[in-house]
This record gives sequence, C-alpha cells and structure tokens, in this order.
Amino acid sequence: MEDRQIVDLYWQRSEEALRQTDVKYGRMLFSVSYDLTHSNQDSEECVNDTYYKAWNSMPTDRPDMLGVYLTKIVRALSVDRYRREHAEKRGGVGVATDELSELIPSDFSFDGYIDNEALKDVFNKFLGGLDRQKRVIFVKRYYFCLDIETISKQTGESVSAVKTALFRMRAQLGQELKRQGLL
Repeated sequence: MEDRQIVDLYWQRSEEALRQTDVKYGRMLFSVSYDLTHSNQDSEECVNDTYYKAWNSMPTDRPDMLGVYLTKIVRALSVDRYRREHAEKRGGVGVATDELSELIPSDFSFDGYIDNEALKDVFNKFLGGLDRQKRVIFVKRYYFCLDIETISKQTGESVSAVKTALFRMRAQLGQELKRQGLL
C-alpha cells in the first residue's frame, strides 16, 4: 500500500492504518530501534509507541514519506529509552550526543535544534559534500548513535580511522555552522 493511502487511513481513524504501517514499516522500525537500544523488548515497545504517537499526531500536511516520519519518531523514542536504561554508559547514545554538544547552543534541546530549518540546510549541504564512506560513518554515529567499534566493523575502517574521521567532520561542521551564523 502506498504511503498516501496509509496516511489517509490514519485520517479516517481506521485501525487498518496501524496494520498497514506494521506490514510496510514494522521490520525497519524495529531494526532502527534495536540498533539504538540493543533490546528486543525495548525495541518492540518503541515500535508500538511509534504507532501510538503516529495515530495521535499525524501532521496536517500528510507526510509524503511516511517511513521518514515514523523513523524520526522511533529514533527519538529509542534514544530516550536507551538513555533511561543505560544512563550514560561509555560509547553509546550519551557519548555520541556529547560529541556534538559543542556545536549545539545551550539554549536549544538537541531534538529542537534538529528541527531548525537553517540547521537542516547546513547539515544537508555538509553531508552532501562528504564522500559516501564519511557520510555513512557520520550518520551511523550521530543519527543511529552506534558505538565506534560497531561502525568500524560495519564499514571496514579501523577504530582509529573512524575516530579521526569523526573528529575532522565535527571540526568541518563546526566551521560551517560558524560561517552560517548558527554557532
């Protein structure tokens, strides 16, 4: 079923919307959540919470890309769940967001700052200017909050190379944010 049709079902308040969402996106949402929480039970709960949140908050602009909309929800829920369960264990979500904290003004929440349109433009241009391998490393670390060792295994890069690439990309991003007046 097409995204547009599923969104229409949400707006009709048809429970079929939830079934179709699960058929089309359930495995992907579980995978995103599991990569962040490393727990089957937590991931299942985050996916279910995603469906509940989508049911209650489907935006009036009716997203064309339902998968992206749902991924944003499940990611936020999973990060919150992980933080509650693992309160700042080294190498995970807390460390990944701390690494970017110097690039985020203290008066913004991380999620609120990500919704800033000017920042989205800078991030999109920054990521678009990276080669594929660096872009993959950046997204795995700062969007999916994977630890450096996992990124190293998945990309075939050494741990040292991943750390160096992340350090340099943060510096480049910081320079671009300053140039655009966002930092």
